[in-house]
Amino acid sequence: MLPSSKMRTFAVMAGWLALAFIAFATLSPIEDRPSFAGPQTERFAAFAAMGLAFVLGYPRRTVLIVLVVVGSAFMLEAMQLITPDRHGRLLDAVVKVAGGFTGVATGRLILFLLRSQFPRLKSPRSIPRVERLPTL
Repeated sequence: MLPSSKMRTFAVMAGWLALAFIAFATLSPIEDRPSFAGPQTERFAAFAAMGLAFVLGYPRRTVLIVLVVVGSAFMLEAMQLITPDRHGRLLDAVVKVAGGFTGVATGRLILFLLRSQFPRLKSPRSIPRVERLPTL
């Protein structure tokens, strides 16, 4: 869990906005595609940011996040095959998945470090219960 629910809400919104932006950049005509660095670097970084945001926003849903990352990478590459000026490639999907995995792993590491530094952030399920002794 993140230190505040506002930060968690921000991370959730950032994750979904990242996915929407990735879909736009992937499926828009090539001349409308924003460019910041090399294409493989952009793919990797975009999916890493999305995976990180989703893990920070949904800290107990890691498996679902991995499915969303992998599914969106392959689905968007497949959808490029139906656009006239784009081409979907397996290598591009693999780079996206690698970036997503990196973001997910980074997010899990951040959560682990936060929980070890701030024990009050642990979920109630992870804190051992103290049994009370009967009083006489």
